[in-house]
Amino acid sequence: MNNKRVIIEGVKPQIDSGRFPIKRVIGEKVEVEADIFVDGHDALSATLLYRQATKGAQWREADMSPLVNDRWAASFPVTELGFYLYTIEAWVDHFKSWRRDFQKKLEAGLDISIDLLIGADLVEQASKRATGKNCEQLVEFCQFLRAPEDSRLKTQLALDEELAQLIFKYPDKSLATKYERELSVVVERQKARFSTWYELFPRSCGEGTEHGTFADCERQLPAIAAMGFDIVYFPPIHPIGKTKRKGRNNSIEAEPGDFGSPWAIGAKEGGHKAIHPDLGSLDDFKSLVNRAKELGLEVALDLAFQCSPDHPYVEEHPEWFRQRPDGTVQYAENPPKKYEDIYPFNFECENSAELWNELKSVIEYWIDQGVSTFRVDNPHTKPFAFWEWVIAELRGKNPNLIFLSEAFTRPKIMYRLGKLGFTQSYTYFAWRNTKWELTQYFTELTQTEVREFFRPNAWPNTPDILTEYLQTGGKPAFMIRLVLAATLTASYGIYGPAYELCLAEPREPGSEEYRDSEKYEIKDYDPESVLQFRELISVINRIRRDNPALQIDHTLRFHEIDNEQLICYSKADPVSKDLVIVVVNLDPHHTHAGWVELPLDQLGIPKDRPYQVHDLIADARYLWLGHRNYVEINPHIVPAHIFKVRRKVRTEHDFEYFL
Repeated sequence: MNNKRVIIEGVKPQIDSGRFPIKRVIGEKVEVEADIFVDGHDALSATLLYRQATKGAQWREADMSPLVNDRWAASFPVTELGFYLYTIEAWVDHFKSWRRDFQKKLEAGLDISIDLLIGADLVEQASKRATGKNCEQLVEFCQFLRAPEDSRLKTQLALDEELAQLIFKYPDKSLATKYERELSVVVERQKARFSTWYELFPRSCGEGTEHGTFADCERQLPAIAAMGFDIVYFPPIHPIGKTKRKGRNNSIEAEPGDFGSPWAIGAKEGGHKAIHPDLGSLDDFKSLVNRAKELGLEVALDLAFQCSPDHPYVEEHPEWFRQRPDGTVQYAENPPKKYEDIYPFNFECENSAELWNELKSVIEYWIDQGVSTFRVDNPHTKPFAFWEWVIAELRGKNPNLIFLSEAFTRPKIMYRLGKLGFTQSYTYFAWRNTKWELTQYFTELTQTEVREFFRPNAWPNTPDILTEYLQTGGKPAFMIRLVLAATLTASYGIYGPAYELCLAEPREPGSEEYRDSEKYEIKDYDPESVLQFRELISVINRIRRDNPALQIDHTLRFHEIDNEQLICYSKADPVSKDLVIVVVNLDPHHTHAGWVELPLDQLGIPKDRPYQVHDLIADARYLWLGHRNYVEINPHIVPAHIFKVRRKVRTEHDFEYFL
């Protein structure tokens, strides 16, 4: 017979009934809510239990507080990398019920003599659960409540806060209800939440169109760090196959001297654990990684689990690939597109365990070389079970790892990958252009359950993506998308130097591929021509670094502005109280103006006093008053305002300054 009366349900956050962990970074809190109720009118107590998910870790408790309508809440901090567990325990609190009713009877002038004896019984029961000095104190309280002394003194004692705290310290949990699941949290380092990525092809870092080396690339790092990036990401650095090598502009026929696509991995020089010989040696790569660290940069590598026809795996393990009826290996294709320079792995092969372990060893190899951040190419084309297994296996030994999912696919698949363990994920940002599209999409990412497992990383361009908006909007379009990416999400990236140069010519009309794409040839970029745009990038990244509000996503809120070409939103940091308001002109061609309407109460801005908004891009300050204020933005100058809000300013009537 189950005589546990308390019901616990509606526990949040939890993902798919606890199947997957929620995500946090070190220093954050996990705020937990639940519906907790009981039949009748008894009072309840509830506690949030939490601990690290390591062997021998002890449960710690945080008292839960009632909100409204039987909703309870509490929180706990996460201070260590790895996994935490949490659950809820609740029970009928007979002493709390007695104390509440005793107070009511006292106020109504009713006889309380029997109630004092009932209270004494409850205190006696608590004394049996207590230890040491606390036990002695409770015994004394019990004796006093039963003694024939003045009832007025006993009444005061019955309501004494010290007595209540002692009994609450030793609750009767014999009939407590414990939530049916232990939920989990994966705790990662700060860069999992806030990071700034710069994609660079090392082979284009040389002089002219000569194949660049890691040493050439190393000389580029100070400029990247000076722009405020903290992760420099390289496409695959491995040997490139020659069989069916792609030529320029994705031609299926390579000409002599064509370098091929870095994603066609593997040649006689080696495969996924080898380095393209023209880039340098393993020692050269380690030197690059160390120099990056000195500059505050991390090197991120591309994980593309696929092979060229020349990869050693093809000869050594033909069983890892799907064989066609004519005896040839099945190449990658997405009809009508064919990628004959790439062989996908057959994850359904008979010895799939051997394949999985080998691919895990690839990641382990590069971890040993000092790499802890990986961008994963097309993870949605590999089994979900593989990613869940390999990420868990690797994180067990290396909790600092970051995996960025490059999965431009259906939403449910992107979300599943986030649940399985990917730290961050590419988004549909590149194709969300109107105010309605941006508002709807980023509200979904930041204000729904999605925020618990999916960390967006916004990229306005990649080597595969040159949107129509960038193709037709000129330099203002690139500035607009930069500001949006850098302020809508705490993590963003650009593919450069194509972005700084505002390269916008497609391979052909209607295509999102770059003409003369760097995926298939080495580019000769003029270092002087990128300086002006890099100055704006440096300003934007410095603003991100200096303002904690822009380093989180869940406080993003959109605000009314009476012009469909203008978008307004804010972010706030609950710890530092930093508040940033962003207004962007979405039209790269024309100046637009409008009236911003702000919910002052929600933003903590006084209604009856002026407040200052400091435009951090132009370094201009404006005094605003009330909820409705005017903005005008010319996209050909700077297409956005990033306002830092000072909630109070000194006026002629006072001399108070805001912190």
